[in-house]
Amino acid sequence: MTDAEVIPAHETALVEVHRRLGARLIDYAGWLMPVQYTGIIEEHRAVRERAGLFDLSHMGELFVEGAAAGDALAAAVVSDPRTLAVGRAQYSMICVPDGGIIDDLIIYRLGSERFLVVANAGNAAIVSDELASRLHGRGAVLDDRSLATSLVAVQGPASAGVLGPLTDVDLAALRYYAIAEGSVAGVPALVARTGYTGEDGFEVFVEWDRGVEIWDALEAGGGAAGVVACGLGARDTLRLEAGMPLYGNELDRDTNPFEAGLGRVVKLDKPGGFVGRDALARVAREGVAKRLVGLTVTGRGIARHGYPVLNASGPSGTVTSGTMSPTLGRAIAMAHVAPADAEPGTILAVDIRGMSVPVEIIPLPFYRRPT
Repeated sequence: MTDAEVIPAHETALVEVHRRLGARLIDYAGWLMPVQYTGIIEEHRAVRERAGLFDLSHMGELFVEGAAAGDALAAAVVSDPRTLAVGRAQYSMICVPDGGIIDDLIIYRLGSERFLVVANAGNAAIVSDELASRLHGRGAVLDDRSLATSLVAVQGPASAGVLGPLTDVDLAALRYYAIAEGSVAGVPALVARTGYTGEDGFEVFVEWDRGVEIWDALEAGGGAAGVVACGLGARDTLRLEAGMPLYGNELDRDTNPFEAGLGRVVKLDKPGGFVGRDALARVAREGVAKRLVGLTVTGRGIARHGYPVLNASGPSGTVTSGTMSPTLGRAIAMAHVAPADAEPGTILAVDIRGMSVPVEIIPLPFYRRPT
């Protein structure tokens, strides 16, 4: 697909930067986004070994504030944002009453009653509308800044060294899953130590029209460290190696948090309850219909999204994501399988274009960064 054939609803403030860098642009969740620049494998390895630069401005940024913002938000999501200290973040989900997942989220506490909720691009409008409805009349208001915020991330072992000289935020004191207000390259910013790659890294939130300044500063400052621009292709292979779920693959409305291996996020006993609480309590009590597992392909081929997973008797489940791991040098995948087939060491098979290819269940994640 050429750029001329793509007619997405939105472009980020960095689209001309991506064109200058020779990115292959695609329509992703209604946004014109770079899928790769020089190549997915090269970009992937740069993040694992040095650092990569990502435009994530397609994500949703939803600010929640008001006299009872914490209580209102806690009633809307499965986690309990009220337990966060100011400046900290938590992974969460927003569910429908039957426990199915609308989206997975990162929630940052910016003040005593002020929060930032970051939603996936494809669900940002849905989450915004759902949150606005759930917050109504509860002493909280939603300010959807998704189309007014640029988000640039630098990810990889060299990321702190690249960002450090450009910001007044004390990166050494900024813990994982924490956020601080300051400036980057002289631009007012929120700097979070979060990411979707399995590496150390930072996400920088700025006003929409300042995104190019942040990108240019990080690109220039990271030149000596070998920082490269990275697209959605490398972001996907990186998150898969790190065992991180992708909405539409591992997560959807037909999957509840326990089936995705994320039951730890669900706070069933938090005061006030939340949407989906009763259904999820029942799942916790009675068990799940499927489990998310890691697979390594021991035969030939790559297990792709949607491929059937088989046990000796027949169907067991479905591959949710799969790739040839650039870091590990072997084919890996995640899949939903029957609970009886989910123990590590279990040998199953995947139907790869009509061939039954053996796979082994292995623990997630596939990759952990060196400590």
